[in-house]
Amino acid sequence: MKLELRGITKTFGPLVANDHIDLVVEPGQIHALLGENGAGKSTLMNVLYGLYQPDAGEIFVDDEKVSFKGPGDAVAAGIGMVHQHFMLVPVFTVAESVALGYEPTKALGRLDLQAARKKVQELSAQFGFDIDPDALIEDLPVGAQQRVEIIKALSRDAKVLILDEPTAVLTPQETDELIAIMRQLRDAGTAIVFITHKLREVKAVADCITVIRRGKVIGQASPESTDSELAAAMVGRAVKLSVEKDAPQLGETVFQMSQVSVVNYAGHVDLDHVDLAVRSGEILAIAGVQGNGQTELCRAILGLEPLAGGKMTLDGKDLTKMKVKDRLRHQLGYIPEDRSTDGMIASFSIAENMILDLYDIPPFATGVNMHPKVVMENASKLQEEFDVRVTSLQDPISTLSGGNQQKVIVARELSRPLKLLVASQPTRGLDVGSIEFVHQRIVQQRDMGTAVILVSTELDEVVGLADRIAVMYRGKIVGVVPPDTPRNVLGLMMAGVSAEEQEADK
Repeated sequence: MKLELRGITKTFGPLVANDHIDLVVEPGQIHALLGENGAGKSTLMNVLYGLYQPDAGEIFVDDEKVSFKGPGDAVAAGIGMVHQHFMLVPVFTVAESVALGYEPTKALGRLDLQAARKKVQELSAQFGFDIDPDALIEDLPVGAQQRVEIIKALSRDAKVLILDEPTAVLTPQETDELIAIMRQLRDAGTAIVFITHKLREVKAVADCITVIRRGKVIGQASPESTDSELAAAMVGRAVKLSVEKDAPQLGETVFQMSQVSVVNYAGHVDLDHVDLAVRSGEILAIAGVQGNGQTELCRAILGLEPLAGGKMTLDGKDLTKMKVKDRLRHQLGYIPEDRSTDGMIASFSIAENMILDLYDIPPFATGVNMHPKVVMENASKLQEEFDVRVTSLQDPISTLSGGNQQKVIVARELSRPLKLLVASQPTRGLDVGSIEFVHQRIVQQRDMGTAVILVSTELDEVVGLADRIAVMYRGKIVGVVPPDTPRNVLGLMMAGVSAEEQEADK
């Protein structure tokens, strides 16, 4: 199925999100839409999917003009969409989630759940998804939930599949699996619109690249283009793709964990007698495959996970039984890996989300009275400094793109004095220009004497930023090594083989 957009324009008040955009997607083609956060990529696809009505422009399917009043019209025309934040019901099974809204029925209008199960099994077998139709959505890892979304779209005979930032929440292994799935779908004749800002993935899988910047199509690019060329096209300037930093000026130990253990509600040991020490002016990066205790480590430091044993100190003060709010007031900064759950309040304004840690103290409040003017002045300053793309700072933060939400959280945490910064996946969902900026700010924090714990599944980020690397496997620290450690050694450590064991095996 051929898809064509002509002159699509969409505005939100004074903000022109899409400015006369033309786009052609051929059958059996992976067409990448590449652009920085807030460039208008998702807005354009929401117009195509019927979620937004364009202010101007036309949509053509197989050279026939169409008009979508809602997603149902787009689905009927053969267009499916997998959103960045999945549209799944956690307590439903896979089969129930796939059937939702298009329920198969049998006699007397009764739900035919068996037909839905069969459809899941057929598509899962066809594309090697390995999805159990009876599994609960809430029990599935993120990568499997995404495959359920793809099955849902394919079960409705999608000939064009829109993937909106599909790798934003995936591990590197899940990303590689998704790329393989995309190739299978393309080879089966499905056209894919791949919205992203990740250069490696675009070059690995795209047949054609359209670059969008600030709502306009800048032009076409080849998958053979260099990273520097693609980054410059996205951002409109040259971008440094490697981290530049001086040697660390190390001070005293600021944060220490001694024999810290965390046991979850099911009795599983998430952290197993972890010892860590971080000095002033140092970035300690935590490397490892997602799910080996990194999340629980960060949450334990903040006080979101109760300790089964051990002790933590920050600048000599015992954190072990301290409340979360008190830890933040002791100059602990936290950029969480899940911004939606732990980093923001969706219904609060952008300005309010920029002071969540400080809302009840001067200069933002006196007693029970908040000072709206000061809150807005602070938000305006941070919005400009961190290049957060907004229509109004009084809008709910939920109206922002994922990348701009992340910028709000980073701006909030890096705009106050810190002794320890815990940054978990700090650049998840950010484009190359924003990644460059966040990396510079983290290094700047280090150079100001802050101790930094960085958790990232991006090995390039770990190696680029770290002064030391601690590798985690199954809740334990396998070892702590310098950042120039060979990648094959780090890879084996991430599989549980210590550097000493690797050396002994030579």
